[in-house]
Amino acid sequence: MMFRELTRKKQALSREECVEILKREPRGVLSVLGDDGYPYGMPMDHWYCEDDGCLYFHSGKKGHKMDAMARCGKVSYCVYDQGEYRDGDWAPYIRSVIVFGRVRMVTEYDEIIRISRRLSLKYTQDLEYIEYEVRHSGPATAVFAIVPEHMTGKTVHEK
Repeated sequence: MMFRELTRKKQALSREECVEILKREPRGVLSVLGDDGYPYGMPMDHWYCEDDGCLYFHSGKKGHKMDAMARCGKVSYCVYDQGEYRDGDWAPYIRSVIVFGRVRMVTEYDEIIRISRRLSLKYTQDLEYIEYEVRHSGPATAVFAIVPEHMTGKTVHEK
């Protein structure tokens, strides 16, 4: 499959810039092919793993999102930063990244626990809380990865 190139190439971010945004920003919007062909997007927390280049998420084991991903494993995930103001400009420059890929379920329990811990560490350093959550919520938690097939990023001046 060929993915489209950015129309405004001067706004493109490098792969390294895209990865930095994925690592730093706490959440994005996961989009799937929902019921009756309607797009379904939902805010998600994520962890970007530099070792394998995948984005990891956790979720409950039932629901619209899980049903949609079981029907069609193609997804996109959009992350954007808080923006920055340059030279006293009133309008911010926003950087965004879209990852296109296929979702895969993580099925090995030890891997689910490891990823859940890493994901939690992005948001809190409270190890006692993390261990409590892993013990009590772990069995009811689904973990999945987006295996990227294409990633694009750009800067937009909201003027």
